[in-house]
Amino acid sequence: MIKHIAIAGNIGAGKTTLCTKLAKNFGWDVHYESTEDNPYLNDFYHDMKRWSFNLQIYFLNSRYKQILKIQKGERAVVQDRTIYEDAYIFAPNLHDMGLMPSRDYHNYLDLFETMCQQISAPDILIYLRANVATLVDHIQKRGRAYEGNMSLDYLKRLNDRYEDWISGYKQGKLLIINSDEIDFENNPEDLGKVINLVQREIHSLFD
Repeated sequence: MIKHIAIAGNIGAGKTTLCTKLAKNFGWDVHYESTEDNPYLNDFYHDMKRWSFNLQIYFLNSRYKQILKIQKGERAVVQDRTIYEDAYIFAPNLHDMGLMPSRDYHNYLDLFETMCQQISAPDILIYLRANVATLVDHIQKRGRAYEGNMSLDYLKRLNDRYEDWISGYKQGKLLIINSDEIDFENNPEDLGKVINLVQREIHSLFD
């Protein structure tokens, strides 16, 4: 039985929206990213260097607990962002930008490697690819105050890292959806196309 579907993508790519719609269509549970109750997120966007390590540890721990719950459960779950994005995208980007000290960064990676020994990759990874203009449009429309200080350079750096990571992803099934060309939030026909693509990937797991 398929148990774990994960949606990956940059800030504003549409992960949460797609999680909600796929869960409704397939009858899956959803594990959303902890943003509304995250005690570090607002502080991080105002002072990234001070709060980068705290924020990344919070996300890493949250995602790890989600995966353990998925693996122990009996229902299929679609997860909003993966633990791999924390370790391969966000933490190294902060380190390279001088916003996370090397001591904290290597401590973080050591913890991530320990966690990886206890978890499995998702059955299907859905990657939402989007250019910076699309990301900015989505971010502005949802109007989260703490995202107001985010720079275009920051989003571009993250996008570059996402493409590098996805190009070498071998842990399981991978479905890439271009959010620049498809509007699954507002266009039922586009949503139908995405659902068909996901259904095809599910069937291929059992061929």
